[in-house]
Amino acid sequence: MMMLNTAMGVATASVPDVCQTPAGPSLVPIPYPNIGQTTLATGMVTNVLLGAMPALNLGSKIPLSNGDQAGVGMGVTSGQIMGEIAFTSGSMMVMVGGKPAVRMGDPTTQNARNTMGMAMSPGQQIIVDANG
Repeated sequence: MMMLNTAMGVATASVPDVCQTPAGPSLVPIPYPNIGQTTLATGMVTNVLLGAMPALNLGSKIPLSNGDQAGVGMGVTSGQIMGEIAFTSGSMMVMVGGKPAVRMGDPTTQNARNTMGMAMSPGQQIIVDANG
């Protein structure tokens, strides 16, 4: 099972977030990284704690993303920069707060649906005893 996401600071990252960027007198589409941190998430499930941090589910959102600020002409699809990150898929087996739990590796939309991404880091630490 993949690690569930929490508000502990899971990083989300996207494929290039293409935004219109000034280049002389015109705007040109340039790809930027787009990242977010679950520490900023809304819709956390505060009564389910993993590693002492609230769990996230399919209804959780990260209202602010970073990395595309230079694209002041805004995203080519969303018309925004630093837009919302939303989870688009979660566990079919584990529900948290009545909605599917989201895990490391689950897909996201980033910068208000300007690009796709995924949760890239674990939401909790696992300690494995090699001696069983």
